[in-house]
Amino acid sequence: MELAPGAITDVAGLRVGHAQAATGSTGCTVVLCPPGTVGGVAQRGGAPGTRETDLLRPENTVDVVHAVLLTGGSAYGLDAASGVMHWLEMHGIGLPVGPVRVPIVPAAVLFDLWGEHPRVRPDADTGLAACRAASSSECPQGRVGAGTGARVGKLHGIESSMPGGIGTAALRLGDVTVAALVAVNAIGDVLDAQGRVLAGARTPDGQAFIDSTASLLGGRGPQRLLAPMFAATAVAPGGATTIGIVATDARLSKAQATQLAQLAHHGLSRAVSPITANDGDTLFSLATGAAGHGGDISVLGALAAEAVALAIRNAVMAANAL
Repeated sequence: MELAPGAITDVAGLRVGHAQAATGSTGCTVVLCPPGTVGGVAQRGGAPGTRETDLLRPENTVDVVHAVLLTGGSAYGLDAASGVMHWLEMHGIGLPVGPVRVPIVPAAVLFDLWGEHPRVRPDADTGLAACRAASSSECPQGRVGAGTGARVGKLHGIESSMPGGIGTAALRLGDVTVAALVAVNAIGDVLDAQGRVLAGARTPDGQAFIDSTASLLGGRGPQRLLAPMFAATAVAPGGATTIGIVATDARLSKAQATQLAQLAHHGLSRAVSPITANDGDTLFSLATGAAGHGGDISVLGALAAEAVALAIRNAVMAANAL
């Protein structure tokens, strides 16, 4: 397989920056938005770590987004958003509120504190560094930014898992672009387009895939997930999560942006299996309006779901040099 083409930076005006924390075991990724970008969110996982998701609800007042942050470090990693806000404030970017401008920076976290340095997490300096590194021309994939410490295939424990990573992809239909950027840290396996395991839980010798879904359906999954009264033998709640952003240059309302994020979640179910209540899966949406017109939300949603699936596969292929 080859990496799917395109990147979220194919949506004109978006810039992406990655940064790693001090030990290089975790990191964050920021997407900086052009003026007037409308945001939405769909949070469907059972163990989320987020900020500003309520603000993005379509019934609430503010509809513009200045940046979106994806970060490792679990809930601690939300501190990186303050660095993003600081960078935006220094550049005069934000929502005018009285005498100041307040940058709107929604964020989502994944849990990657499994390594030798669990007390090292992305902080404000990491978020600031990601903003400084942001580019519209480069979008590295694999074990960078929020994907640095990500793992997939954790259903049978972290020791049988494989690197996850961050990936991106873009699709174009007519004069409209729809793209995705996804940090993949799932409990389940990542599947290719034919439903075969591409990366995931491995046998003890590391020579074959277990196939987490088949294992679970066959009653061979961790006891914690099969019967909660047993001793914990699996990843704890919040120990995973796939987070990402879908973006388009179509002109959308806040409600439509919310629908786009909702429809994009179908891409997760195509590329990750099983999806569990322990994952905190969250997808943001961004609509820049640069195309100058709207689009059929069902068509845009289908493109977004496919872009998400492609980005997830790109993430693990780049992270594992497959």
